[in-house]
Amino acid sequence: MDVHLVDGTYELFRHFFAVPSSVDANGMEVGAVRGVLASVLGLIEGGATHLGVATDHVVESFRNDLYAGYKTADGVPAPLLAQFPVLEQALESMGVVVWPMVRFEADDALASAAAKAARDHRVARVFLCTPDKDLAQCVVGSRVVQLDRMRGIVRDEAGVVSKWGVEPESIPDYLAVVGDSADGFPGLPGWGPKAAARTFSLFPHLEDIPRDWRQWHASIRGAQRLSAVLREQWENALLYRTLATLQRDVPVFETVDELQWKGPSAEFARACGRMQSRGLHGRALAAAKARGFALP
Repeated sequence: MDVHLVDGTYELFRHFFAVPSSVDANGMEVGAVRGVLASVLGLIEGGATHLGVATDHVVESFRNDLYAGYKTADGVPAPLLAQFPVLEQALESMGVVVWPMVRFEADDALASAAAKAARDHRVARVFLCTPDKDLAQCVVGSRVVQLDRMRGIVRDEAGVVSKWGVEPESIPDYLAVVGDSADGFPGLPGWGPKAAARTFSLFPHLEDIPRDWRQWHASIRGAQRLSAVLREQWENALLYRTLATLQRDVPVFETVDELQWKGPSAEFARACGRMQSRGLHGRALAAAKARGFALP
């Protein structure tokens, strides 16, 4: 079996800014919810059998306790934030396992689910359905891969190296020095993607980089300057790496069997009715019928 793990936060943001506004029977904005439901249904119609969706039920996480500048809900449109609980409830009624994160982030849930699913010998491949570079650290060979559905790209370990210049295990170190504007930490002054990629392709982790810049490889341009910055900002680099490192022990499921999609519940029909999108319910019923599941 294959396991598909969907970044619900990424999907909700993407659809909010990409699809036309749409309101439910009560006048509440639900256009993004409808878009994500259609997207997840597309996965199921395309053959996905075992799947889970992770969301940031609360934008803030334990990382905000570690670093004051870490991302918050400030600036996120209220109509977008209001759709998170609606999406979570709709997905659950559609029969999809959902992990709404509060203390941790959606990425932590995805990383934990990928690690656990990969330990099951029955699982052929785990697809992390997100282009987010943070999740690249979870890629393992060609068994745990990233799926960028928008571009039709499957990124395995070789693909991660081709894209960012480093192995998956070095992604947190890479982000520590380059920074991540989406997550709110700046990285180190003067450390650009090219210098970081070359450095961590040779020295996988921060601790592996020689303290004496003269021991760095000649291909790393500006080694003396980069080394000085790293010494001066060492504690910040370690902190940023901690922020970029995904947790892999978040409780998600006991067995991958829990992730098998078996069709929608009767509540999904009511949810689609409220969203004035009965076509989604029809699609879910058709997909369930095609697989021989009993219909509600």
